[in-house]
Amino acid sequence: MSAVQLQQIRKTFGGMEVLKGVDIEVADHEFLVFVGPSGCGKSTLLRTIAGLERVDSGSVMIGGEDVTELEPSQRGVAMVFQSYALYPHMSVYENIAFGLRMLKLPRDEIERRVRRAADILQIGQLLERRPRALSGGQRQRVAIGRAIVREPKVFLFDEPLSNLDAALRVQMRLELIKLHKQLNATMIYVTHDQTEAMTMADRIVVLNHGKVEQIGSPLELYRNPRNRFVAGFIGSPKMNFLEVRVLSRERGSVTIELPGGAPLAVPSSADDVSAGQTLTLGIRPEHLIEEGSTIDGGLAGEVNVIEHLGGETLLHLRLADDRTIQLKASGESKAAEGQRIMAGFSIRHVHLFREDGASLRDTRAVAEPAAA
Repeated sequence: MSAVQLQQIRKTFGGMEVLKGVDIEVADHEFLVFVGPSGCGKSTLLRTIAGLERVDSGSVMIGGEDVTELEPSQRGVAMVFQSYALYPHMSVYENIAFGLRMLKLPRDEIERRVRRAADILQIGQLLERRPRALSGGQRQRVAIGRAIVREPKVFLFDEPLSNLDAALRVQMRLELIKLHKQLNATMIYVTHDQTEAMTMADRIVVLNHGKVEQIGSPLELYRNPRNRFVAGFIGSPKMNFLEVRVLSRERGSVTIELPGGAPLAVPSSADDVSAGQTLTLGIRPEHLIEEGSTIDGGLAGEVNVIEHLGGETLLHLRLADDRTIQLKASGESKAAEGQRIMAGFSIRHVHLFREDGASLRDTRAVAEPAAA
């Protein structure tokens, strides 16, 4: 068993609490991703699992065993860092085998493990090279190989792809997904890149200021964010946010005033919303429709900036009150700067947030489509 449980983890540096009672359960063989902005505590949390940081309070359980007070070498984990940290004077084989030699394993066992890792990572032809003769992607594979040969209970990755160029990051993401399936291992991965999180994770943990904002599958977080922070962090381009006024509340719905004055009834079971209150409307750029049909609602605006991205076009629309929203249109969009268009949308894609950021969305009343 290689499940991981974090119970009420707290950590303070210099009087500043960076982890504030974090509770997370990682299932056996799961690929879990910690994501959040810089300084949110995700790398510190990963290091507490590895034993590189001691917690002030709380407990770390791995495979049902309390490892909170154990040294890193006793926890059965292997960590891959952002920096490859390869020994420049050693060959690839020697770099991968180094940790096993420190454990004084038999030579034939070291040979077996290194060859197996090289086969998995497809670097068998590189074993005699030195790190300076490798590309960035090859060096990262060697660093991962060092982790594989330890045959750990849990793999820990701390932003391992951030030093690679964009194309290589995409390739290595796919390789890590394949590696997870091949090893059938528990993996915990830290990144600030929500695209990495969405494409790789079984579940995502969204962290902010040392606290867990939400845990769920990528689509769950995308479709039903618990609050405005998660809604704005998950998704690219980020969700559009507009302040709106409540016109009335009926049983099962809240009617708001859209920019331009049109009313819109949004399903919600909230009973503490009243007329005149200010809420935040959220809608993703990909859920706005350029063709002009309002469907359930629409936002009229002038095309201010156009970004042609090949397969899609990103339109920046200036509304009548000078607020700006983004609309993700087809790559064949004929929109021109200065053109006025009506960005239509379906009510099932509308989110409402309170002043404190909490979601008002009633997921029981709004049926989601099969695909986002």
